[in-house]
Amino acid sequence: MAQEYASKAKKQRGAVRAYLSKVTGLSLPQMTRLIRQYHSDGALEAVAYRRRRFPTRYTSRDVALLAEVDRAHDWLNRPATVHILKREYEQFGKPEHARLAQISVAHLYNLRGSARYRKVSARWEATQPGGIPIGERRKPDSRGRPGFLRVDTVHQGDWQGVKGVYHINAVDAETPWQVVGCVARITEQHVLPVLEAMLHQFPSRILGFHSDNGSEFVNYDVAGMLKGC
Repeated sequence: MAQEYASKAKKQRGAVRAYLSKVTGLSLPQMTRLIRQYHSDGALEAVAYRRRRFPTRYTSRDVALLAEVDRAHDWLNRPATVHILKREYEQFGKPEHARLAQISVAHLYNLRGSARYRKVSARWEATQPGGIPIGERRKPDSRGRPGFLRVDTVHQGDWQGVKGVYHINAVDAETPWQVVGCVARITEQHVLPVLEAMLHQFPSRILGFHSDNGSEFVNYDVAGMLKGC
């Protein structure tokens, strides 16, 4: 070595090891092992890291077969699934289940949690529409009777960065009676009092209330108010 490490005193060798550890980022025990290797072999060679790998018992085909069994039985619990796999091999004599028939409940959990299993067993379900049990969405059938209203909200638009107001338009489907209200925001605290005042201006009893899917009208507060009309 350039610093003549072997010929130096113990205290000086410690200083050299500390210096080498500082510039290389290695710990003192690692540096001591490298120095000992250099004294033994006369050279240092980088050794590629070899990760310890355990032998693979269950193949990708076994994982796909497990996913197929789970889909067929709608993802039962682990003890029931292990029992099914054993029956497939021992009772029904299916050779492809030979390895899975010996799987433990604990290792079944590992296979189900693997990336391969999640890839082949993914279930895709379309989004189910959620119904709102507040009212019935259909075209009003007035049969010539007044009191069936069509209600809509129209935004006036913004002006020079100032938020515009919203117009609430309520029209009787049979008569030309029309009432228009105005609110700053289409929230319940703004819409409810104005809408109630508008409904009181119709001369006939309110028998129907038709609007779009806007949440300003389709909510339980509006439904409760309409029941009292």
